[in-house]
Amino acid sequence: MRIAFITDDEWGSGRGKMPTMSSPAPHPASDEPSLTDYRALAQFRYQIRRFLSFSEQAARAAGMEPQQHQLLLAIKGLPPDRRPTIKALAERLCVQHHTVVALVDQVEARKLVRRKRHAKDRREILLVLTAQGDRILRGLSVLHRDQLRVVGPTLVEALASIVGQQRPQQSTRSPPAPETAPAAS
Repeated sequence: MRIAFITDDEWGSGRGKMPTMSSPAPHPASDEPSLTDYRALAQFRYQIRRFLSFSEQAARAAGMEPQQHQLLLAIKGLPPDRRPTIKALAERLCVQHHTVVALVDQVEARKLVRRKRHAKDRREILLVLTAQGDRILRGLSVLHRDQLRVVGPTLVEALASIVGQQRPQQSTRSPPAPETAPAAS
């Protein structure tokens, strides 16, 4: 199986689409995943799924669907060079334009978001969180940040085992002084 990998630049430019599969390509023996690789990939996906399950439960407990929470977060957390348009949010949520329109309709009806015309280009509609939307998002974000502080080390460990790096050790102590070699006799 062959997958077309997408870089961050390609994804952000709109040129990157979801990976496509084509006919299997022959792999040299060294590219074959080991049992350790399978276990590391499974562990990483398990940790992601655990966090996503937590996130879904937290959103529902706050009275909204997980995608509605993701929309609020995408609006608030957009990079500074991006405007909160339907198109930008569709890209950030990895969904179709009409899906974001439906989500915006839902959260706008609950007064969590409002549509606003761009000051200079009146054709462009921007999305803005209301005070209520901001308050709900703040509460969910605190929960998510706290949960990541708990599960983050395990998630990082799982990712590090896939990419073949050791997890960096955080230490506030300075490294030990080098030992001096014993004098030759």
